[in-house]
Amino acid sequence: MDNITITNHIRRLRFHHHEMTQLELARRTGVTRQTIVAVENGKYFPSLELAFRIAHAFGEKLEDVFVCEFTGTDDNTRRGTR
Repeated sequence: MDNITITNHIRRLRFHHHEMTQLELARRTGVTRQTIVAVENGKYFPSLELAFRIAHAFGEKLEDVFVCEFTGTDDNTRRGTR
């Protein structure tokens, strides 16, 4: 089975959007600042709904905010066979 690594560009995007604070992003997405801190630092992976809300707050596509990388050598999994 492949390993998955999910990273994000939230910090960079906050600063490119008039140095938006974590609190402002939290307000725009309906969560606490602590949740934004945890997501930004990779300590917590947001629900799909929250991920879309974060992307929407920046006016970006989901894949421009969150990056998913698969690593490993399980070719059968990649082809959808077992």
